[in-house]
Amino acid sequence: MNAPFVATTGSEQDKGWRPDRCARVALVLQGGGALGAYQAGVYQALHEAEIEPDWISGVSIGAINSSIIAGNPRERRLERLHAFWDRITSRKVWAHTPDGDVFRQMRNATSSFFTMALGQPGFFKPRQMSPWMSPAGAQDATSYYDTEPLRETLIELVDFDLLNNASRRFSVGAVNASTGNFIYFDNSDVRIEAEHIMASGALPPAFPTVKIGTDHYWDGGLVSNTPLQHLLAQDDSANTLVFQVDLFSARGALPRTLQDVMARQKDIMYSSRTRNTTDLFSRLQGWKKRAYQALLKVPDDLLSDEDRKLRDELATLPEMTILQLIYQQKSYEGDAKDYEFSGTSMREHWQSGYEDTRRTLSRKDWLAMPPAGTGIVTHDLHREFDR
Repeated sequence: MNAPFVATTGSEQDKGWRPDRCARVALVLQGGGALGAYQAGVYQALHEAEIEPDWISGVSIGAINSSIIAGNPRERRLERLHAFWDRITSRKVWAHTPDGDVFRQMRNATSSFFTMALGQPGFFKPRQMSPWMSPAGAQDATSYYDTEPLRETLIELVDFDLLNNASRRFSVGAVNASTGNFIYFDNSDVRIEAEHIMASGALPPAFPTVKIGTDHYWDGGLVSNTPLQHLLAQDDSANTLVFQVDLFSARGALPRTLQDVMARQKDIMYSSRTRNTTDLFSRLQGWKKRAYQALLKVPDDLLSDEDRKLRDELATLPEMTILQLIYQQKSYEGDAKDYEFSGTSMREHWQSGYEDTRRTLSRKDWLAMPPAGTGIVTHDLHREFDR
């Protein structure tokens, strides 16, 4: 990889390549079920470019992918990602699919029906008794599927001791089912176990809550489908290159059929609202700069120790470059795209993520840290201009 990347040496060698003046590389993975194979393709391209994230964060399927990446040594990450995705998409749908969108739509519909009826290997299985037939309070009463297969898969494929190593930051988002509050489980302050990953992906009513301590949690996507806000909320001075990988696009064509309406509704509900989040962060940065300029005008002997500390902190505000990669829906995909787990679709999603990332990395001007004082810059391959 050529400039603007610089090599790291010594104790920093495991961090791979990064732009000049970049203190942190973050990989932020949105939720989106079966579309999550796109994120695996993104990581493959980053891996081949020797770009290794210092902070990996995810919600729902993004949390699962994140745990596999963070919970394995670099040389085994792609192998383990393949193992996970090959396992959960191993069911055969049709022996042969004729060419044409109409046949692919029919095949995808069959695949999503199998998912609803049979679950997915190594991921989830139908309850023995329908929740509608189970008495209140029974184990089967609050979800259609049992996610114990996912627990077994995570324990097999993720080294949780490595995941909790302080050398790499890891966080996943979930929602407290009783309070409705969003929470990030972060290895900087709690030991992450399989339950935390499962909680982040426990989307109701398909999946049950996951108990952690005395509380029960659901999928973080119910409140926020991307952990970008958690990253931006860090009160530090680390210049950061962010790869934000979204599986639902806020932009889309006006629906023309009822199926289009249902797919578009899901896109809007689960899109990451990156523009809103980055605008809020930029405004906050602007006010911090004004506060710093005001403090510089006050004689030092009139400042308290707390004022001086604030002034010194505001002197080193971080710069951020966000590369937003958004999965682009295929013409034959409908509203069931996030639970259509066929092997063919998985490989297509993976390849799309890989190709989009390769094209993004070729834009070397996008990979540099913004000039000092800029604050935050966002690039989107599919829009070809800064936000």
